[in-house]
Amino acid sequence: MEIATRRFANAIVARLVGRIDHATSAEVETALAPLVAEAGAAHGCLVLDFSALDYISSVGLRVLMVAAKQLRERQAQLLVTALQPVVAEIFAISRFNRILSVTARLDEALALCSPEALAACRDEVDPSGGPR
Repeated sequence: MEIATRRFANAIVARLVGRIDHATSAEVETALAPLVAEAGAAHGCLVLDFSALDYISSVGLRVLMVAAKQLRERQAQLLVTALQPVVAEIFAISRFNRILSVTARLDEALALCSPEALAACRDEVDPSGGPR
Protein backbone atom coordinates (compact mmCIF):
# COMPACT_ATOMS: atom_id res chain seq x y z
CA MET A 1 0.00 0.00 0.00
CA GLU A 2 1.25 3.41 -0.98
CA ILE A 3 -0.31 6.71 0.11
CA ALA A 4 0.75 10.08 -1.29
CA THR A 5 -0.72 13.33 0.00
CA ARG A 6 -1.21 16.84 -1.36
CA ARG A 7 -2.85 19.88 0.17
CA PHE A 8 -5.16 22.35 -1.57
CA ALA A 9 -6.37 25.14 0.75
CA ASN A 10 -8.56 23.39 3.35
CA ALA A 11 -8.49 20.03 1.54
CA ILE A 12 -6.07 17.18 1.99
CA VAL A 13 -5.93 14.73 -0.90
CA ALA A 14 -4.63 11.23 -0.17
CA ARG A 15 -3.99 9.03 -3.21
CA LEU A 16 -4.08 5.36 -2.28
CA VAL A 17 -2.31 2.84 -4.49
CA GLY A 18 -2.89 -0.90 -4.22
CA ARG A 19 -5.48 -2.67 -2.09
CA ILE A 20 -7.20 -2.07 1.22
CA ASP A 21 -7.84 -5.48 2.71
CA HIS A 22 -7.13 -7.45 5.88
CA ALA A 23 -3.37 -7.30 5.24
CA THR A 24 -3.21 -3.51 4.70
CA SER A 25 -6.15 -2.05 6.64
CA ALA A 26 -4.17 -1.35 9.82
CA GLU A 27 -1.49 0.41 7.77
CA VAL A 28 -4.12 2.53 6.02
CA GLU A 29 -5.88 3.36 9.29
CA THR A 30 -2.56 4.45 10.84
CA ALA A 31 -1.66 6.55 7.79
CA LEU A 32 -5.07 8.23 7.69
CA ALA A 33 -5.17 9.11 11.42
CA PRO A 34 -2.99 12.25 11.21
CA LEU A 35 -4.76 13.33 8.01
CA VAL A 36 -8.14 12.97 9.71
CA ALA A 37 -6.84 14.99 12.67
CA GLU A 38 -5.46 17.72 10.40
CA ALA A 39 -8.59 17.97 8.23
CA GLY A 40 -10.77 17.92 11.34
CA ALA A 41 -8.80 20.68 13.05
CA ALA A 42 -9.19 22.85 9.95
CA HIS A 43 -12.89 21.93 9.53
CA GLY A 44 -11.91 21.02 5.99
CA CYS A 45 -12.00 17.91 3.84
CA LEU A 46 -10.10 14.72 3.44
CA VAL A 47 -10.38 13.53 -0.15
CA LEU A 48 -9.42 9.93 -0.84
CA ASP A 49 -8.28 9.54 -4.44
CA PHE A 50 -8.98 5.93 -5.41
CA SER A 51 -7.81 6.25 -9.02
CA ALA A 52 -5.05 3.70 -8.30
CA LEU A 53 -6.90 1.56 -5.74
CA ASP A 54 -7.53 -1.91 -7.15
CA TYR A 55 -9.67 -3.41 -4.38
CA ILE A 56 -11.28 -2.67 -1.03
CA SER A 57 -12.61 -5.32 1.36
CA SER A 58 -15.19 -5.00 4.11
CA VAL A 59 -12.33 -4.33 6.55
CA GLY A 60 -11.28 -1.44 4.32
CA LEU A 61 -14.83 -0.11 4.22
CA ARG A 62 -14.79 -0.14 8.03
CA VAL A 63 -11.65 2.04 7.98
CA LEU A 64 -13.52 4.53 5.79
CA MET A 65 -16.55 4.53 8.10
CA VAL A 66 -14.39 5.24 11.15
CA ALA A 67 -12.59 8.09 9.36
CA ALA A 68 -15.88 9.57 8.13
CA LYS A 69 -17.36 9.45 11.63
CA GLN A 70 -14.30 11.12 13.16
CA LEU A 71 -14.41 13.87 10.55
CA ARG A 72 -18.15 14.47 10.99
CA GLU A 73 -17.59 14.87 14.74
CA ARG A 74 -15.12 17.65 13.91
CA GLN A 75 -17.39 19.38 11.35
CA ALA A 76 -15.21 18.18 8.48
CA GLN A 77 -15.96 15.77 5.67
CA LEU A 78 -14.62 12.72 3.89
CA LEU A 79 -14.96 12.51 0.13
CA VAL A 80 -13.96 9.66 -2.17
CA THR A 81 -13.10 10.19 -5.82
CA ALA A 82 -12.10 8.34 -8.98
CA LEU A 83 -13.23 4.83 -8.10
CA GLN A 84 -11.98 2.04 -10.34
CA PRO A 85 -14.78 -0.21 -11.71
CA VAL A 86 -14.22 -3.03 -9.19
CA VAL A 87 -14.14 -0.60 -6.26
CA ALA A 88 -17.20 1.24 -7.62
CA GLU A 89 -19.06 -2.08 -7.76
CA ILE A 90 -18.09 -2.85 -4.16
CA PHE A 91 -19.30 0.61 -3.12
CA ALA A 92 -22.60 0.07 -4.96
CA ILE A 93 -23.19 -3.41 -3.50
CA SER A 94 -22.40 -2.22 0.03
CA ARG A 95 -24.26 1.06 -0.58
CA PHE A 96 -21.21 3.06 0.46
CA ASN A 97 -21.90 5.26 -2.55
CA ARG A 98 -24.97 6.41 -0.60
CA ILE A 99 -23.19 6.76 2.74
CA LEU A 100 -20.10 8.67 1.59
CA SER A 101 -19.78 11.51 -0.88
CA VAL A 102 -18.36 9.97 -4.05
CA THR A 103 -17.29 11.92 -7.14
CA ALA A 104 -15.98 10.84 -10.52
CA ARG A 105 -13.10 13.33 -10.61
CA LEU A 106 -10.80 15.05 -8.14
CA ASP A 107 -11.87 18.54 -9.22
CA GLU A 108 -15.49 17.63 -8.42
CA ALA A 109 -14.50 16.53 -4.92
CA LEU A 110 -12.47 19.69 -4.33
CA ALA A 111 -15.40 21.82 -5.52
CA LEU A 112 -17.49 20.18 -2.78
CA CYS A 113 -14.82 21.10 -0.24
CA SER A 114 -14.43 24.77 -1.04
CA PRO A 115 -13.88 27.22 -3.89
CA GLU A 116 -10.38 27.82 -2.47
CA ALA A 117 -9.46 24.13 -2.67
CA LEU A 118 -10.63 23.91 -6.27
CA ALA A 119 -8.75 27.10 -7.19
CA ALA A 120 -5.57 25.85 -5.51
CA CYS A 121 -5.78 22.60 -7.49
CA ARG A 122 -6.32 24.48 -10.74
CA ASP A 123 -3.40 26.80 -9.94
CA GLU A 124 -1.16 23.77 -9.40
CA VAL A 125 -2.20 22.34 -12.77
CA ASP A 126 -1.75 25.71 -14.49
CA PRO A 127 0.41 27.98 -12.29
CA SER A 128 0.41 30.75 -14.93
CA GLY A 129 -3.29 31.25 -14.43
CA GLY A 130 -3.69 31.37 -18.20
CA PRO A 131 -6.23 29.48 -20.29
CA ARG A 132 -6.05 25.69 -20.40
